[in-house]
Amino acid sequence: MVQELLIAAVGAVSVGVVYATAAARVVKQYERGVVLRLGRLRRDVREPGFTMIVPVVDRLRKVNMQIVTMPVPAQDGITRDNVTVRVDAVIYFKVVDAASAVVQVEDYRFAVSQMAQTSLRSIIGKSDLDDLLSNREKLNQGLELMIDSPAVGWGVQIDRVEIKDVSLPETMKRSMARQAEADRERRARVINADAELQASKKLAEAAKEMSGQPAALQLRLLQTVVAVAAEKNSTLVLPFPVELLRFLERATPPQQEPAPERLAEKPTPPVWPQQPPDAAAPVPTPSDAEQLTPH
Repeated sequence: MVQELLIAAVGAVSVGVVYATAAARVVKQYERGVVLRLGRLRRDVREPGFTMIVPVVDRLRKVNMQIVTMPVPAQDGITRDNVTVRVDAVIYFKVVDAASAVVQVEDYRFAVSQMAQTSLRSIIGKSDLDDLLSNREKLNQGLELMIDSPAVGWGVQIDRVEIKDVSLPETMKRSMARQAEADRERRARVINADAELQASKKLAEAAKEMSGQPAALQLRLLQTVVAVAAEKNSTLVLPFPVELLRFLERATPPQQEPAPERLAEKPTPPVWPQQPPDAAAPVPTPSDAEQLTPH
């Protein structure tokens, strides 16, 4: 009798151990457990830790609640301005409702991947090339909205969508390079013209100030000469402006010019004293005439 009881106890313990082994489940911290009892969904979702199910009757589906990083394969498309491009992206999503992810969709990962590819092709057709290259934030938001709308019913939340790369044909790359080069040259010319305009205004103001003080112009000329002569590797040709001559002429005091030599005067005949009309004029002798003749 005791032996039979002992065998029954051992058998019961063995059955209990087998039952516990078959019913025991461990749900990890980043997972949630969805129980299907005879094919029907149990409302209680098993939290992380140790849990028990009914063997053979219950089936436990573990759902990963971590954020999933899924690359979207590159999609070929034609933009709204008729440019052929190849765009690839990456999508970040996570499961927020484990029961819906198990019941509402067969494979939520595959469903999200296909929806992302379809939405990416749709975004390419609705956008211009400039938007794809420079306005990616707006396109990312639109792509996220397009994927998130159907994914809500699957218990999936789209966390972020990013366009990684936009591949262009080689001809388009060369055309864009020429366009960028022409735009940079245009901006350089505009900046140069603006600088010339500002410099001309400043030079006009400087000339106006120097016109009141002629000495300032000469000092500026001398400063230029000093700056050029500091290199000592060129021949300096110094112009001599007329203004400098005028300045020196005004600055130099006038000098007395030497009196020119007096021209030799022609000899004038001697003037004899008049005699009274009644007196007889004396007749000059030869000796007197020789004395009066100038040598």
